[in-house]
Amino acid sequence: MDVARRLQVRRLGLVPYAEALALQAQLVEERRAGRIPDQLLLLQHPPVITLGVKARRDRSHVLASAAALDAAGVELHETGRGGDVTYHGPGQLVGYPILDLRPDRCDVHQYVRDIEEALIVTARVFGVTASRVSGLTGVWVGHEKLAAIGVRISRWITSHGFAFNVSTNLTHFDLIVPCGIPDRGITSLERLLGRDVPMRDVEDAAAESFARVFGREAAEGGLPSQGHGKALGPDAASAR
Repeated sequence: MDVARRLQVRRLGLVPYAEALALQAQLVEERRAGRIPDQLLLLQHPPVITLGVKARRDRSHVLASAAALDAAGVELHETGRGGDVTYHGPGQLVGYPILDLRPDRCDVHQYVRDIEEALIVTARVFGVTASRVSGLTGVWVGHEKLAAIGVRISRWITSHGFAFNVSTNLTHFDLIVPCGIPDRGITSLERLLGRDVPMRDVEDAAAESFARVFGREAAEGGLPSQGHGKALGPDAASAR
């Protein structure tokens, strides 16, 4: 497999937010040094509100007090990604791509559009028609957001990424103004379909859609010492 086209997919389960930040920082440096191929981390977080660059300057979109967050069991973290405030929690598929965009994908706007496309394709696998909204980042079904996106790019190595609501506790979004947008709602795959959706199935669809959109060959992998793992299948190597 051509290293330049390889995408190592790591399914990490439930990971505290601070641990995921530390892991991303480590993998960014390893990717920059060429010691690992492109990565896609798929995981869930315990309940946490994260503040992007905008929200770190103005916390008015965090509606709950510190005491209310404690009572709800929700942590609060500042982060280096773009965007405003968002919520992560169990039942939400979080994806952190660690990609080297050089030499041919050095376009921040297009990178975000490509993540949106991968998530639109993922939703389509389950019979949900999602789309973009002009002027807004993310993936939408009508006036409700299905997936949020907030990225960081340092010398063309990416981190942070997307949050796709599968069976998320949507009431926790009442603690914030999600992404700083007061007049739109939040939805989930299970709410739209009216049935349970196994997280593993969504991980499979997201990994294959991401690989297809980014022109990569996806292979399962664990920690760096565990090698590059087992290929996901021929569809994962298809280019857009």
